Amino acid sequence: MIIVALKTESYVRKSGRGEQYRVELSDGSLFSFKNYYLPPGIFNEYLDNPKEAEGRDINAEEEAAFRHASACLRAEKAALRLIARAEQCTQGLARKLERRSHDKTCVDMVISRLTDIKLLDDSRYAQLWLESRLRLARSPRRFLSALCGHGIGRDDAETALKTALDDETEFSMLTRFVNKRLRKKNGEGETVTRSLKYMLKSERFSLSAIERFFDND
Repeated sequence: MIIVALKTESYVRKSGRGEQYRVELSDGSLFSFKNYYLPPGIFNEYLDNPKEAEGRDINAEEEAAFRHASACLRAEKAALRLIARAEQCTQGLARKLERRSHDKTCVDMVISRLTDIKLLDDSRYAQLWLESRLRLARSPRRFLSALCGHGIGRDDAETALKTALDDETEFSMLTRFVNKRLRKKNGEGETVTRSLKYMLKSERFSLSAIERFFDND
């Protein structure tokens, strides 16, 4: 296989600064790729001086590397479209890309790249996700479980929850949580009992928030 043409174009975008290339091969193939998706050896061999690369033979391994880099670029573009719509987490974005038939190896490289340049950040995702839901009648335990279900690591989920729940926010959440439980008992207006206090502890409300609720009751 021979490189018929290899052109380069510098860019500065949200995905970072770098070089985007377009290569034409002697079989008529024409595709684009970015330099950071190529193995270093091939990058140094052909992209240091693209004009000199034109007319050179490439072996099957090198051709596969160019094609793989092009597939990575397609996956990156799909990822950036999803990120433009809404904040994404790493596992969630990976699942979406794989469902769109992008190769897992490409997906892993794209996720790594976007994480490195901070377009993907699980801590930021967890914080924003929580902030949009703190007014729900839920509990810290259930929020943690939901975040982990989205693929957020336990440590990142714990940190985000700790940051989001100041004293007043947690107390308001606890009050909504209890009121919802009482409504489910057909409005009987029963006194908050030891079983409710135990439940609040198991739902990971802080002791200070629980005691404040009982003191105000």
